[in-house]
Amino acid sequence: MAKNIYSPFGMEAAEVSSLYEKFLTSAGVTTDTRTLTGGEMFFALKGENFDGNRYALQALEKGAAFAVVDRGTEAASSADPRIIPVDNTLLALKAMARCHRESLKVGGRRFPVIGLTGTNGKTTTKELIRSVLASKFRVSATKGNLNNDVGVPLSVLSIPKDAQIAVIEMGASHPGDISALVPVCAPDYGLITNVGKAHLLGFGSFEGVKAAKGELYDWILSEGKAAFINADDPVLGEMATQRAGLSLIPYGQKYWECEVIPPTADNPYLFMAIPEGVEPNVNIEEGQEENMILCRTSLVGSYNASNVLAALSVGMFFGVPLQEGVDAIGEYLPSNNRSQMTRTQKNVLIVDAYNANPTSMAAALDNFSAFSATKKLLMIGSMGELGNDSLSEHVKIVERISGMDIDTAYLVGDEFKKALDQTGNVPSSIIWFSSSADLAAYLEKASPEGFAILIKGSRSQKMETVIPVL
Repeated sequence: MAKNIYSPFGMEAAEVSSLYEKFLTSAGVTTDTRTLTGGEMFFALKGENFDGNRYALQALEKGAAFAVVDRGTEAASSADPRIIPVDNTLLALKAMARCHRESLKVGGRRFPVIGLTGTNGKTTTKELIRSVLASKFRVSATKGNLNNDVGVPLSVLSIPKDAQIAVIEMGASHPGDISALVPVCAPDYGLITNVGKAHLLGFGSFEGVKAAKGELYDWILSEGKAAFINADDPVLGEMATQRAGLSLIPYGQKYWECEVIPPTADNPYLFMAIPEGVEPNVNIEEGQEENMILCRTSLVGSYNASNVLAALSVGMFFGVPLQEGVDAIGEYLPSNNRSQMTRTQKNVLIVDAYNANPTSMAAALDNFSAFSATKKLLMIGSMGELGNDSLSEHVKIVERISGMDIDTAYLVGDEFKKALDQTGNVPSSIIWFSSSADLAAYLEKASPEGFAILIKGSRSQKMETVIPVL
């Protein structure tokens, strides 16, 4: 008897097939009546503070082709044939996405999907992989960071029929998040960028983070083909070893014997020398070191080296020559406050303010310490979702900053205030502000000029607020 791939969603194949047929006649999927343009399939999702079932009939009035609603709701009792009752609208959305994933073919063969997760660098690595693969294939990739329970199925459903490969990003903040997402996109290949201390409030501990991210490896072991792995990362190596039989495709800075060229004020971007003879599944041979390919990027931060090598490894595995991959990396421009360097009329800004956790914060500070500049400023926002570890982790950052050769460090947020009170003997060069808006108001009057400035913090701190005054 054939396996029911829709059992994780509590649905039978016939019900999903009927739903998918309607999707094929629609103009796409929406979960928000405000985005309706006409002809879409509206899914009435329900959360703690909202209930899309209340707007299902309104969606039809606005031009939706169908409205998928929860059974037992007022909308489900409507006689309108465009109303489609299901047991759970979110699970139905996921099941329909899986159906779409399975319908995709390339030359009559299974459509390849690369599943991506990790603590840091997910979105940057996804964009780099997309750029490299696009030199040879029609690539579909997660837009922005639509990597959660709703974003992943929407990303899968947005894959066009003529695509040849897809890269799907998956986020996690609680145990079981990845295991709930992998049946949606059913990746053939997996890649965990790294595992660090983030979302500890949800995971409970670093071991919890490893277990949750490792759910991608679990899927690849049981259902997929192979995992791309940073061979330099001992945590990932340990996780892979715990899963006997997991097929690995290694890469890495030490593994490939690559050289990262130190940043300077004139050239602050990641600049690497990569041995020309590297292959995706074997180490370089002795004597190849002199044949180097120079990889220039528009990414700031040596911590992006592993992200670049991950993209090159994926590209080479799928037949993209190393030089073509390097060229694609060189053309990639970071956006959305991720590893961006901006020269204003007054200062040089290194902006990595989309998110922050102890691991990424330490990497950013290490990189900034190596950055060659006469005058330096730090503007750092508190890190969120660290639970019981929040105070100790913020104290570590304060202590690290206290020993750095910088002019001034501006710290933002309540968590840093607690850390400063706890630390004691804090240098006068460290100044605290309650919010990024308060810091921006101060900087507008102070008008710093001629500085290299690192701006980083969790999304909740909105550290990008200070950029216009710099």
